[in-house]
Amino acid sequence: MVAGGDWAVLTRKMFHPQKIEVVPDLSFLAERAAEEFIGLADKVLRSQRRFSVALAGGSTPRLMYAKLSQAHLRWDRVHFFWGDERCVPSDHDDSNFHMAYQALLKSISIPSENIHRIHGELPAEQAAKNYEEDLRIFFGRSRPRFNLILLGLGTDGHTASLFPGTLELGEKSNWVAPVIHRVPPAPPVDRVTLTLPVLNAAANILFLVSGGEKAICLAQVLQGPFRQNMLPAQAVKPVKGNTIWLVDQPAATMLLLRKQE
Repeated sequence: MVAGGDWAVLTRKMFHPQKIEVVPDLSFLAERAAEEFIGLADKVLRSQRRFSVALAGGSTPRLMYAKLSQAHLRWDRVHFFWGDERCVPSDHDDSNFHMAYQALLKSISIPSENIHRIHGELPAEQAAKNYEEDLRIFFGRSRPRFNLILLGLGTDGHTASLFPGTLELGEKSNWVAPVIHRVPPAPPVDRVTLTLPVLNAAANILFLVSGGEKAICLAQVLQGPFRQNMLPAQAVKPVKGNTIWLVDQPAATMLLLRKQE
């Protein structure tokens, strides 16, 4: 089993420089992810008036959000967005907003205008249009450059709601896309997602990957040949940004790693 610490990914052909940190388990992963968030927010807010972050859904970030709820940050200067959302009401158990609200947002003092949720109760096309308008108001005409985007990894190689073999992977101009989702992974509901041009404009990408069921896919994404259409997470390559993978030991068991000097 891989020991904890900072590691370099051994690949036959590195398609994008990135850092991977292996930690013992999900609890350690959540702690390290919260530390990364807090450290980056503190650094950005020393020189900028606001910190923008796009949150991830799924089970892995939930514990991180709970830990963040105890942090002493200038929450009034933090703006929360989402990388993707399911088209369900905001209080639905499958809602990414609902998960983040229960784990984090309801416990901190933050102005309502700092919470930029995707309105999943609307049809996907309308929700995507509204969300892109919100992004344009916040970021202006230039492509959004989030200070931080949190992402996960599905066992099929998807990230956000960018799934293998879908047209959304080829989007070049729109910042947000509606997604018709009727196949696994569950739930089979329409979604809204940030597109690759937005993900790859981020200053920092933080992938959170936990669980042995992700081990084969993670190794394929990081060490296999580049196959964006089959492994969408491989296409996340910030043009002028940093990528960190926080991975627990069960998820890292198939990786070939060498200790960072």
